[in-house]
Amino acid sequence: MKEKAFQDYYPDDVSHCYGCGSLNQHGLQLKSFWDGDETVARITPRDYHTAIPGFVYGGFVASIIDCHGTGSAAAAAYRAEGREMDTMPPLRFVTASLNVKYLKPTPMGVELEVRGEIVEVKGRKVVVSEKVFAGDVLVATGEVVAVQMPENMITK
Repeated sequence: MKEKAFQDYYPDDVSHCYGCGSLNQHGLQLKSFWDGDETVARITPRDYHTAIPGFVYGGFVASIIDCHGTGSAAAAAYRAEGREMDTMPPLRFVTASLNVKYLKPTPMGVELEVRGEIVEVKGRKVVVSEKVFAGDVLVATGEVVAVQMPENMITK
């Protein structure tokens, strides 16, 4: 049986995100998983994610840091509560703060790996520190402060 990604647990009413929503046919549909105490996602940019020929648009890099961070936040909150991700009530997170540092140009044609480290789980807030690699090269770092999604954002 294949392991489910964090985003696979999102109900349909919160699965439309451009970066990680499974119901957004034009989106990235990023998938995040546990790798020990870290989280990991892998994605290969498409030609239309180009900034200049040969290099990835910085917004793409920011988007994968953002969505991997909120997915990691949900998984970390469930883990902190000793719960599985398919248990109720659902724990869904949105971005309160996103900080990205671009260290090197991100080349096209290379699978990108986003690795997250859970820095803090406190109440409705989770902080995730992330690194983006193109092959073995560290191209960006980021931090996401994620907060539990307010009830008024969920459409029923």
